[in-house]
Amino acid sequence: MSSALLDVAMVATMLLVGAAALGVVLTSDPVRQAIVLAAYGLLLGVLFLLWQAPDVAMAQLAVGSVIVPLIVVLTIVTTARETRRPRDRPGSEGD
Repeated sequence: MSSALLDVAMVATMLLVGAAALGVVLTSDPVRQAIVLAAYGLLLGVLFLLWQAPDVAMAQLAVGSVIVPLIVVLTIVTTARETRRPRDRPGSEGD
């Protein structure tokens, strides 16, 4: 890849990373925020790859675009399931 083309790709990716970061901050729905966070992690991984740091890019792709959004979505689903379930209260068996 030529130097000028690499510079253009880096600047474009940096702008996309900034836009994705702003999207993560401005998204209010947690599930949609996890999806935007995954896209942000993917773009950041591409940026690290362009900076010729493939080990950091691979770690970012694994953690930032797969593991963290998955944990966030699973936590949201589990929390929603727990809040819908009636709570067992001690001492209410005889009522």
